[in-house]
Formats: sequence, structure tokens, C-alpha cells
Amino acid sequence: MATRVKEDEVEITAMRAQGPGGQNVNKVSTAVHLRFDIRASSLPADVKERLLALPGRRVSKDGILLLKAQSARSQEQNRAQAFARLEAIVEEAAQVPEIRRPTKPTYGSRQRRLEGKAIRSQVKVTRRKVDE
Repeated sequence: MATRVKEDEVEITAMRAQGPGGQNVNKVSTAVHLRFDIRASSLPADVKERLLALPGRRVSKDGILLLKAQSARSQEQNRAQAFARLEAIVEEAAQVPEIRRPTKPTYGSRQRRLEGKAIRSQVKVTRRKVDE
């Protein structure tokens, strides 16, 4: 299922990038801040739920996903990079996680475990003092 993010739901602002870059870094706004309001988006409810539950600080308490792109030297490349990252995050949230069903240990695995415990017990018995 291809979940697409509409460009009009994304707010992109340009700002000056951090780090090295010579004279250009101080006068050109090439870095991009992408803001995506998850609750106001047209995504399905289950995808919104998984996006809001993302770990880390990318999603604010207001339900806004923040991404910053500043690795490229042009604003257009940074804009495309930020939008691609947003698409990847949404695509990952669109995947329904597989429910883990706990299984019982097999008979063989239980036998191997008990054999290992018996061997370990014997090793410890041989380390004891010998009573005469």
C-alpha cells in the first residue's frame, strides 16, 4: 500500500546551515526545516497512530514531525532530501507490524536445557571438598 504525503500538508522553511562551509554558509539559507502535522494530515488513522508513537524527539507533543536537512549545498537538494526522508518514515509507519505469538519450548529444547543443567551441576559437584 503506497501511502503518499501531499506537498500542501508539509510546511518547509529555509534557514542558514550549521557547520563549515566558508563564506557561503553565513549568507545563504540552504538548510531546510520540514514540519508535518500528523494529526491534520490525510493519512489513514492507523498510520497516524504509529507516527505519533515514534520514539525520539522528532515528533513533538503537538503531533508535529520535525525534520532538518542541511547536508547538500543547495536548498532544492535539501528540500528533496527532507521530503524523501518524510516519505520513508511514513512508508515505514504504513507497514503493519507482525504480531508476535509466543510459542512453547519444544520437547527437544527442554531436554537439551535439562542436560546442560545436569552437566553444570556435575562440574560444581566435582569442585566440592572431598569428605573422608
